[in-house]
Amino acid sequence: MRKLLSKTFFIAFLSIAVTGCKNENNKAKTEDARDAREANLEAETFNVKTDESVIHWKGRKPTATHTGTIKLAEGSFKANDTTIESGSFVIDMKSIEVTDLKGKDRSDLEAHLKGTVEGKEGDFFNTKEYPEATFEITDITDENGQTMLSGNLTIKEDTKNITFPVNINHSGEQVEISSDEFSIDRTHWKINFGSRSVFDGLGDNFVYDDIKLRIKLIAEKS
Repeated sequence: MRKLLSKTFFIAFLSIAVTGCKNENNKAKTEDARDAREANLEAETFNVKTDESVIHWKGRKPTATHTGTIKLAEGSFKANDTTIESGSFVIDMKSIEVTDLKGKDRSDLEAHLKGTVEGKEGDFFNTKEYPEATFEITDITDENGQTMLSGNLTIKEDTKNITFPVNINHSGEQVEISSDEFSIDRTHWKINFGSRSVFDGLGDNFVYDDIKLRIKLIAEKS
C-alpha cells in the first residue's frame, strides 16, 4: 500500500511539474526594446494580407473568460529564399472584437476595452488616443528545433521586446507566420485595470494580468 501511494504521489508530482513547464514555456519572454532587424538589399518584400491575417486574444477574470480578435491595418516582411530578414506591422486597436458574447454584453465589453466609455478611457487601450499598436521584428532564432520570433511590441506609449515560438511557412510567393497560444503580461505596457499585482484590496473583483494571444500573419510577394 505504501509503495502504491508513493508511486501515485510521484506520478502526480511529475504531472504537475510537466504542466508547470508547459505553462512557463507558454509565456512570452519580455525584455527592454531592441534595435530592429535590417534586411539585405537583395531581400524581397511581402505585404501582409490584412483580410486573412488575425490576432486572437483571450482575457480572464475569476468569473469569466472572454475571447476575441484584432485585425492588422498594414504590414510587410523582407525575406530571401530561406528566411524572413525583417518585418513591421501596424495593429488596428479600434478593430478589437469580442467573440464569446452577443448583444449589449458584447458591445459594452468592446467599448470598455477600446476606451470609448466616458470616464473609463484609460482602463485598457484608449483607442481614441492610441488607435494603433505596432510590432517590429528584432530577431529570429532557433532554440532546440523551435523557431523563436522576437520583436518590439508598442502599445500606447510603451515598448517591450517579446519572444515567442512560431511556425514560418515560406512558399515562394507567400509567407505565413503562425503561433500556438502564448501569453504576455499586460502590466508591462501599463494596462493596469483590475490588476492584483498593481492594486490592493480587489478581492475577487480583479482581472488576470496575462493576455493570451495566437497570431496568423499571411503575406504575398509584392
